[in-house]
Amino acid sequence: MPPKDPLSITFSALADPTRRDIVARLRGKPMTVSALAEKYSMSRPAVSQHLAVLERASLVERDRRGQWIECSLSPAALDPATEWLNQQRVTWNERLDHLDDYLSRSTLSENHRTQEGRKS
Repeated sequence: MPPKDPLSITFSALADPTRRDIVARLRGKPMTVSALAEKYSMSRPAVSQHLAVLERASLVERDRRGQWIECSLSPAALDPATEWLNQQRVTWNERLDHLDDYLSRSTLSENHRTQEGRKS
């Protein structure tokens, strides 16, 4: 069963390297589906399928302009993922700081015991 919450949908869409590359290409400027398809060794329909996944995740918007379909990045859709990653970074930095403090205290304590043993 496919993920339902927006964060899972975003991460699922970005799990594929081709879709991440499409997002990277669209950072510079909007592109037509045909222009994007030229960049890959896959069919235009295959690129369109990747775009559909990105569109479901609200990462890409498609706009029909006559016979052309222009794709553009919707960077605000990355905000929830960025916020979640930043929260994880804060948590892990705090945990690593605590571990570093513990290891520093343990090393100092061990060095003190070693020096006391040498004096005896």
